[in-house]
Amino acid sequence: MLCRRRLKLLVASLTTMVLLTGLYLLSGNLENGWTLFLPPCLADTPVSQFLDRAILESRVREVEEENRQIRLQLSQSQSTDTQSAERNYGNQQWGTSADIGPEDGDNTAEERNNHTDCPRLPTVHKCEVIHVACVCAGHNASREMVTLVKSVLFHRRNPLHFHFITDAVAKQILSSLFQSWMVPSVQVSFYDAEELKSKVSWIPNTHYSGIYGLMKLTLTKALPLDLQKVIVLDTDITFATDIAELWGIFRKFTDKQVIGLVENQSDWYLGNLWKNHKPWPALGRGFNTGVILLYLERLRQIRWEQIWRLTAERELMSMLSTSLADQVIHWNSPKKLRVKNKHVEFFRNLYLTFLEYDGNLLRWELFGCSSQASPESIKLQTALEELDEDDQCYEFRRERLTVHRVHLYFLQYEYTPTEDENDVTLVAQLSMDRLQMLEAICKHWEGPISLALYMSDAEAQQFLRFAQASEVLKKRKNVGYHIVYKEGQFYPVNLVRNVAMKNVNTPYVFLTDVDFLPMYGLYNYLRKTVMQLDMANNKKALVVPAFETLRYRLSFPKSKAELLSMLDMGTLYTFRYHVWPKGHAPSNYAKWRTATTPYKVDWEPDFEPYVVVKRHCPEYDQRFVGFGWNKVSHIIELDAQEYDLMVLPNAFMIHMPHAPSFDISKFRSSSSYRNCLNTLKEEFHQDLSRKYGSAALKYLTAQRSI
Repeated sequence: MLCRRRLKLLVASLTTMVLLTGLYLLSGNLENGWTLFLPPCLADTPVSQFLDRAILESRVREVEEENRQIRLQLSQSQSTDTQSAERNYGNQQWGTSADIGPEDGDNTAEERNNHTDCPRLPTVHKCEVIHVACVCAGHNASREMVTLVKSVLFHRRNPLHFHFITDAVAKQILSSLFQSWMVPSVQVSFYDAEELKSKVSWIPNTHYSGIYGLMKLTLTKALPLDLQKVIVLDTDITFATDIAELWGIFRKFTDKQVIGLVENQSDWYLGNLWKNHKPWPALGRGFNTGVILLYLERLRQIRWEQIWRLTAERELMSMLSTSLADQVIHWNSPKKLRVKNKHVEFFRNLYLTFLEYDGNLLRWELFGCSSQASPESIKLQTALEELDEDDQCYEFRRERLTVHRVHLYFLQYEYTPTEDENDVTLVAQLSMDRLQMLEAICKHWEGPISLALYMSDAEAQQFLRFAQASEVLKKRKNVGYHIVYKEGQFYPVNLVRNVAMKNVNTPYVFLTDVDFLPMYGLYNYLRKTVMQLDMANNKKALVVPAFETLRYRLSFPKSKAELLSMLDMGTLYTFRYHVWPKGHAPSNYAKWRTATTPYKVDWEPDFEPYVVVKRHCPEYDQRFVGFGWNKVSHIIELDAQEYDLMVLPNAFMIHMPHAPSFDISKFRSSSSYRNCLNTLKEEFHQDLSRKYGSAALKYLTAQRSI
């Protein structure tokens, strides 16, 4: 029984780091008597054995035979092992499982039981900082990174320091995400991948990861000189246990060992599965680099940069180019969730669990480890402590202080600036119940769009599947989707609007709501009007008149004349004329019917038109959440800053019918909700007066006279 447990531990060690790319460049000899650590959890092998290629080939064959024998012995108890593994995952006793792949039928994740007689991996000091490095470039890799980070944070019991080698896109996404995530005892550092490209760009490479897959070779140069060791991870890995178990392996390194790798587990890498099958230009299965342990300090001592470069130059004389191979189950493609593998159900569920896991639940403090709080955290905590919990409007005030996680550019985004500098981005926010409007908006507005989506982690994945399945949305790369993750009792509508507005690349924004369809051609019309009114040199807010229909199926008007005809027939109405006329009546619809040039209108109480303004206009006031006064307050501040409200004579938008939102239902049914809204209005006016002086008193006077 003891022998069997030891054998199972050996296989668990082999499968803990199933990896993305094979670093076959490391098969060359090292200088100064240092050796690769292959793999770190196996026996200590004399240095001299790795200095002869023929001996290494022999050793590879021996390891293959040992693995075959181990799998044969364990196959008799496979059913029991699988059940035990599932139980132990719930107790966080599993060995680390990175990823597995579609071709592998033999990979297994064996149980790690607290009652085993085998010694556990070396312990890591309770508050020791674990350093993790990842190369991440682009929108898709950044999205994959989030699932990896969730799985690491879920199991970790130590402070973490992530080192990200990124392009500009990934840096923007990840820096915003971690800043808003505010996870205690987690540090993040960024390094510019552009500065490293020249060090590996000379290597011919046929793998889809391109140049970024080779940047791991440069980490001794890229990472800080005082960083002694680091765990290097691919972005598509999922952890099933504490990353400290990997970190603890460093303590088993001898003074001659510098790199920790594991052999690829699948026979697919051996080739000969079919005619001309040659997947891997390395000895045996090769070694996988989805998870690497790098002893940076020692690598620098042996002049690692020179070693790998000379090795690469020598090998490329015969190989001509690198051909990095995928590892066997990783989830960087939806198709890989449908692979046939006897263990795939467990790994699929593990991956999907963290994919949809609520990241807010990972904001826990590490017990017993002092962490230096950021100035933002201290300021937030102070503000929360100053709130009066007996205040009737406590939840409203607390919502304003809530820091929501934000994932910018959730999907691929591409934008090319126009030469005339008059470009306009449509800006809107939505939740899951308005998702069906996206395709229609994209058909009506051909220009750039910035959308902020208020969703849970699980809903964000539903949106991803929806967008990837939509032929309309797949064609549009100039739409920026920004996820604001759900938290709290209220819909933070103005916060979500601000996220969409801040992440715009054009000089002007069209501030609208997602349940409105703009007229066909509005994008080009607005661009021409921006130029004609010289908006770059004055303060103007262009009002787009709003109409509505009560019909779910509408023959959308193709011109102003057609719209007026439908208005006269009762097919269309001016927006909210029957329930909230004050909101849009100041647009002066009677004048609009015959107008041929833009005309100015004055601000009136409760006016909330949809406008086109400069990108750097005032933000929406985030104290207003849910339903009520969220747009009104914004128009007031535009007026306070002396923007001219100009109604466009040949522009229109139509509101499409939908079920009432949850927030409007709360407003209508709760007197305390309405009372708190009035309190917030009063406080807004007072703040406005302090900010803009006596000129802002007219808003408070107008409000009190209503």
